[in-house]
Amino acid sequence: MTHTQVPRLAVIGGSGLYSFIDDADQIDVATPYGPPSGPITVGQVDGRPVAFLPRHGPHHELPPHKIGYRANIWALRSLGVRQILAPCAVGGLTADVAPGDMVVPDQLVDRTTSRTQTFMDSGAVHAPFADPYCPTLRRALLTVEPSATDGGTMVVIEGPRFSTRAESRSYAAAGWSLVNMTGHPEAVLARELGVCYAALALVTDMDAGVDNHDSVDQATVFAEFARNTDRVRDVLRRAIGALDERTDEPTDCACASWLDAVTLPFTLP
Repeated sequence: MTHTQVPRLAVIGGSGLYSFIDDADQIDVATPYGPPSGPITVGQVDGRPVAFLPRHGPHHELPPHKIGYRANIWALRSLGVRQILAPCAVGGLTADVAPGDMVVPDQLVDRTTSRTQTFMDSGAVHAPFADPYCPTLRRALLTVEPSATDGGTMVVIEGPRFSTRAESRSYAAAGWSLVNMTGHPEAVLARELGVCYAALALVTDMDAGVDNHDSVDQATVFAEFARNTDRVRDVLRRAIGALDERTDEPTDCACASWLDAVTLPFTLP
């Protein structure tokens, strides 16, 4: 990979988004945490090098609880990535959202149970995570897609099963608006490595406990995402075009600067 091909920005594709860049170079990256979900591709988007990684693998072979989240984030950072846009499929929990809506969440709640969610395997290093998403990346997404909902709390569940009606109602009662299976630990791992991160959530269904909707099924989720895949791609491409291309660390947010005050138990890739 030549210097001009070093990608400072990456897209991690969710369900239904398994490719993004035409005429891209495929790169295999080894990490201390095993292989990433699939080969990373790097190519040009709006005149700048961008990396793409399919979160579930190139053929959706990885369920949410088996994704190598640490390997994925480590691999992207080791290639030079400092900003990640992360589209994902979500269920709606309130009447404020509907299938086909796009949401740029500003908060996250972890309800996963078995996932390794940190690189800090020794020492006392505690990442700030009060605001889990990068304000710069969120602003870029909302600027290019003003119809997207600004803000919302995404609760991330273990999966791979969908929620019971009682669980869904409890999430809604807590004030959370979206439910997802992959947003954690992806976001916090990016923060630990000083990488800016923002989610672009596509509502594919209303969760089972919302107004006695039918039980959620996989076919419905995948079909709704497929209907909106081109739209998601377009928003991502326009957001990439709206972001400044950087050759150094982003300086207009605190996603990386917190690292200046700590001593990590590992060397950053």
